[in-house]
Amino acid sequence: MKFEVTILGNSSATPIFNRNPTSQILNINESLLMIDCGEGTQQQLLLYGIKYNRIHHIFISHLHGDHFFGLIGLISSMNLNGRTRPLKLFGPKNLLEILQIQLKYSDTRLAFELEFVALDPNNTGLIYETRDYTVETIPLNHRIPCTGFIFREKQRLRKILKEKVEPLNIPAEYYPLIKKGIDYVDKSGKTYKAIDLTTDPDVPRSYAYCSDTLMDDGYIKYLTKIDTLYHEATFMHDMLDRAKETHHTTASEAATIAKNVGAKTLLIGHFSARYKDLAPLLAEARTVFEETYIAKQGETFEI
Repeated sequence: MKFEVTILGNSSATPIFNRNPTSQILNINESLLMIDCGEGTQQQLLLYGIKYNRIHHIFISHLHGDHFFGLIGLISSMNLNGRTRPLKLFGPKNLLEILQIQLKYSDTRLAFELEFVALDPNNTGLIYETRDYTVETIPLNHRIPCTGFIFREKQRLRKILKEKVEPLNIPAEYYPLIKKGIDYVDKSGKTYKAIDLTTDPDVPRSYAYCSDTLMDDGYIKYLTKIDTLYHEATFMHDMLDRAKETHHTTASEAATIAKNVGAKTLLIGHFSARYKDLAPLLAEARTVFEETYIAKQGETFEI
């Protein structure tokens, strides 16, 4: 099953040095989920060939503009291009009011339903679920209420070994039962063990998204069994005082978190405008956690 993230923007606060504010597309089994929607996100979708009417779920972490200023434009374009399928939007409770005011005074009447789910930034837990994955929230520590997200694949069923079942002429309608571990009994009464006719399923993968936050045990404790961790790294560690003042994280701190929670891969982003060259941030993080990568715009990372 496909499970990958495409980076649309990795800048903090403002567009600069050809870096756009934060936005990502998570593809889970061809279901496209947008995480944050900074200014210019539509242009990034066009640039990287992602059709925005395939996006049916959007998750907004908080109400600083670099994380949602692109949202009303995206919604308007979806409407202009004939969208009728509902759009499910998760975000801070005041986000809906902001959107409604913009739609009201532009006299925009959506031809599709906007299904809004208000998030409680102080709580953690399941907010959405499909047959393929779950979405959980975690409380981050920023200057305003801010929510992190954890996306987890569900455990799949066992895989049929065709070279084992086909010679036995087992009807295809029995395959789902065998995948669930139910033995097959043929017409003569002979039993074939399901475990012998199948192989182990893939291990479920997970992706955690931590946008703007201080390094804080309050959310780190929830980052268990994470394969890929995206964590903001706004500053280098020599700017630690500035990071604390603005409720952000350094590259070194992000790497320390990834190491301590046992993540397999760390993606860092949300870079300050003071850094034109991102190589020093990457080098700093890799001194702590080697499997660190820049969340580079246009790049797709397999979870």
